[in-house]
Amino acid sequence: MGAEPVLVAVGWLWLTLGAAATDETQVLNEVLFCQPDEPLLELTVSLDTDQLFWFNFSSSSWIRRVSKLPPGPPELEPPELVLKDAAFCQRLLFLLTNFTSELLAQAKAIPVAKIFPSQPVALDKPNTLVCLVENIFPPAVDIAWRVDNVPVTHGVTHTHYTPTGDVAFSRFSYLRVTLSAGTTYSCVATSYGFNSSTVAYWVAQETGDTETLWTALCGAAMALGIVLALMGITMMVLAWRSRTGG
Repeated sequence: MGAEPVLVAVGWLWLTLGAAATDETQVLNEVLFCQPDEPLLELTVSLDTDQLFWFNFSSSSWIRRVSKLPPGPPELEPPELVLKDAAFCQRLLFLLTNFTSELLAQAKAIPVAKIFPSQPVALDKPNTLVCLVENIFPPAVDIAWRVDNVPVTHGVTHTHYTPTGDVAFSRFSYLRVTLSAGTTYSCVATSYGFNSSTVAYWVAQETGDTETLWTALCGAAMALGIVLALMGITMMVLAWRSRTGG
């Protein structure tokens, strides 16, 4: 079967933060990729793993991921240049596919997924579960949620792909739910074109009830210990009196 290369153009900008004595740096990425699978085109701007902007090719406009950011800072690439870059990427993909279809194997990675709550766990209270899918390549992964093995779509949102330092991608998916005790939540990441899926599971457990239970058990054990100690002292006194004839 012929290979279909995935083209990724990456721009790196290093920004030093904090005092001069620190080595902390952050990386600003602008990544454009085109590929034969969905999404065919995608362009994002991220700071480390935090996605800031993505380009909507349907409306030819930049969309901010974080509401506190300006809607269209002048530092971003103008839409007309973005469209030219996208057209060049697609032409290059077509040429490379024709020349290398019988020579190169398609690179691929096995995604890794994990689930965690965005807020402290409180049963019967609204919360948002976060599914982080990492080690994605090519950037063509479908993410689905299940509750007690039943597919759900209501309250589900996804981010676009974010590049990582190991020439791969990560992606977030969110599920707004009211947590229930004993309910199993699962996140399924399926790679397009490959017969494989990665599943992460999470079960709601309220830590406050557990801490209260352990506090009660410790208190009961302490009370029992005091009672036994008093009984031991009483028996020692009675034994001493019987020996002395008191």
